[in-house]
Amino acid sequence: MNDLDLNTLLGAEDDEGSSRRRTRASNKRGGRRRRRRRNRGGFMAPLLAFVVLAGILGGGGYYGYLWLSDALVPDDYTGQGTGEVVIEIKQGQSASEVAAELEKQGVVASAKAFTNAIANANRSASLQPGEYKLRKQMSAAGAAAMLVPDNRLLAKVTLKEGLRLSQTFAELAKKTGKPVREFTAAAKDTEALDLPSYAKGRLEGYTFPATYEFQPKTTPTEMLAAMVKRFNQTADQMDLEGGAKELGHTPHEIMVIASIVQAEAGRQQDMGKIARVIYNRLDREPPMKLQMDSTTMYALGKFRTKATFAETKTKHDYNTYYVDGLPPGAITSPGDHAIEAALNPEKGDWLWFVATDPKSNVTKFATTETQFQQLLAEYRANGG
Repeated sequence: MNDLDLNTLLGAEDDEGSSRRRTRASNKRGGRRRRRRRNRGGFMAPLLAFVVLAGILGGGGYYGYLWLSDALVPDDYTGQGTGEVVIEIKQGQSASEVAAELEKQGVVASAKAFTNAIANANRSASLQPGEYKLRKQMSAAGAAAMLVPDNRLLAKVTLKEGLRLSQTFAELAKKTGKPVREFTAAAKDTEALDLPSYAKGRLEGYTFPATYEFQPKTTPTEMLAAMVKRFNQTADQMDLEGGAKELGHTPHEIMVIASIVQAEAGRQQDMGKIARVIYNRLDREPPMKLQMDSTTMYALGKFRTKATFAETKTKHDYNTYYVDGLPPGAITSPGDHAIEAALNPEKGDWLWFVATDPKSNVTKFATTETQFQQLLAEYRANGG
């Protein structure tokens, strides 16, 4: 091979090597570009995922905040509201149950607002049964402030000592709005009223005089039963049955005597003496008729203090001018002072008494017929 051929061959080899080197360099540059593209793709994917996640978390956080805000600060009205709503809290109801009813009736915006308000006031366990008058759309705190015992809807009835049962019914009807006939009907169900057995089914005299408070839904039977319960409590405190036994009478007879004392006495300090007059007449041999005008007026359905001569001749079991001994039942509702007087009469021999001065209610007592006539003369002189 000559020099020309050798040089040609070497040149071709150099060209081929250069070509390979250029190819390798080109491949390296292409690889670097592909790697750079791949690197850019690898960076962008996490970045995009982060952006998407941040958006999700941001939106979720916003709505989460709204949910949390609603849970911590529930819907509530402002102000004292308008209109009128009667809400009943039943025996044993929890604060949450009351809250649900308030929300249902449109009193508060949410039950949660009310339970928060009542808890803040430390009254969750002190809600009292009864009916309350509230308003629509009032603040939870305002509703909580109105649900106190003093704001319960109650009919307040004061029954004075000495009322007859018919007068008691009339007063109850007037103060509660329930008709008299409902009380009259309720009085017949003596078992429901829990009358003591010695009352012999007679309610007269056993509706104890006091001040009562009744809720709007209280029935006439429940009202009368409350009065009988109050009597039973007083009877237990005074040991009515034991005291009656010591006096040789039944508890019912003591109540009849107490009712007459209540009707006849113008002053408390005279009650013990009037009771003694009754016992002295009953204990005489033969017994004296009681001749109490109050019993005759009861028999006639009248309310005067003095019976006429004609009225004293009325044939009636309650007319003690006509019958011997006590009438069959009480004629009024005696108070505790009259019952006490019947159980503990003052000592004395009196057989008569006269309210000599009707204006002052002063009562004087006599042991003889002559003294009695003198008291009657004094009574007439004073306009009696």
